[in-house]
Amino acid sequence: MKGSIYLIPNTLGGLNPKDTVPDKTLNLLAGISHFIVENERTARRFLVKAGVRVNRLTFYPLNKHTPENEIKNYLTPAIEGNDMGLISEAGVPCVADPGSQIVLPAHNKGIRVIPLTGPSSVILALMASGLNGQNFAFNGYLPIKKKERRQSILNLEKRSKTLNQTQIFMETPYRNMQLIEDLLSQCSSGTYLCIGCDITLESEYIKTQTIDRWKKDVPDLNKRPAIFLIHRK
Repeated sequence: MKGSIYLIPNTLGGLNPKDTVPDKTLNLLAGISHFIVENERTARRFLVKAGVRVNRLTFYPLNKHTPENEIKNYLTPAIEGNDMGLISEAGVPCVADPGSQIVLPAHNKGIRVIPLTGPSSVILALMASGLNGQNFAFNGYLPIKKKERRQSILNLEKRSKTLNQTQIFMETPYRNMQLIEDLLSQCSSGTYLCIGCDITLESEYIKTQTIDRWKKDVPDLNKRPAIFLIHRK
C-alpha cells in the first residue's frame, strides 16, 4: 500500500508553529520521516519548534535549483509505503511555491495528496481586503524590468475592471517600494489597492484604500514580506 503525501503549511515569519498552525497538523509530523522541502534550513527550524526530532529525518530539496531528473525519484518512499510531508518555506505548499512540481506527479502515480490547514498570506490578505473574494486571480510575481512591470500593472487593472475580479500579486521584499511607486503612477485614482504586510506577525499591516489616497499615505515596506491586491470597479 502506498503512503500519502501531506501538504504541511509553514509559519509566515518564523513564529512558534503552535501560534498559527492547528494542533491536528502538528501532531501528524511525528509520524513522517521523509520531507520534501523548499528550504531545508527553514524546514528543520519549523520542525524543531514543532517538537519534532530532526536527526533521523530525510530531506529532499525542491526549489528552482533542483535538477528535474532528481525530482522524479522523490516519491519513491511514498511508493514504497511511507508517508511524506511537503513543507513550503513560508505559508502553504503549492501557492507561490514550487510544490506542484511534486504534487502532480504524486497524483499521476496514484499517491494520495492530503492538504492540511495553516496560514496563507494570499488568502488572509484577500479575506481582510474588502475586495471581491468571489472572483479573484493570483498572479505571482510581476516582471522585474520596470517597463514590463508597468505594462503588467495596466493589464491587471484592465482585467480587474472587465471581469470584476480582484488581482493579487507579490514582490520580492527589497523591491516593494519600486512596485508601490509603479502602482501609484500607473493605476487610475479610483482603483482600490490593498497592501498586506507581515501577515500574522505582531507588525502586521493590512490596509485598503484608493490609489488617490495611497499617494498621500505611502508606507515604508522595504524588506518586509507583502501581498498586493487591486480592484478597479
